[in-house]
Amino acid sequence: MATMVLLPPEASAIEPSSERRPRRRWGDKFRDALRGMRRGIRGHSSFFVHFFTAALVVLAGLAFRCNLVEWCLLLLCIGSVFVAELFNSAIETLMRGLDAAARDRCKYCLDIAAGAVLMACLFAAMIGTLIFGARVMNVLGW
Repeated sequence: MATMVLLPPEASAIEPSSERRPRRRWGDKFRDALRGMRRGIRGHSSFFVHFFTAALVVLAGLAFRCNLVEWCLLLLCIGSVFVAELFNSAIETLMRGLDAAARDRCKYCLDIAAGAVLMACLFAAMIGTLIFGARVMNVLGW
């Protein structure tokens, strides 16, 4: 019968490192996150289209006097498109730092990220169509 011999783990795995980084403060985390949002938004022209469309959705929501649930759905859709676009921007930024061979191996990552943005936009458009379509039908008396 074979027996297993368990060796003790290394001392560094047991004892905490004396060279620990200090914990980051919440203010620093938020500052970094806001800087990341700013860089992601400024670095990509597609955000102009998303902001313009979001403004139209907000204006339509105000014009049709959407209720709380409709506003929640509309804001969730706007937010999901922005989040998907920020992830796409992050992946594009990472890809720019790679050499040509690595970029070629990872080229489908950009396609997948762009597909995620497209999917978020399509579902947001469907939800917006349902909400505003129902409002238009009410206005027309259907």
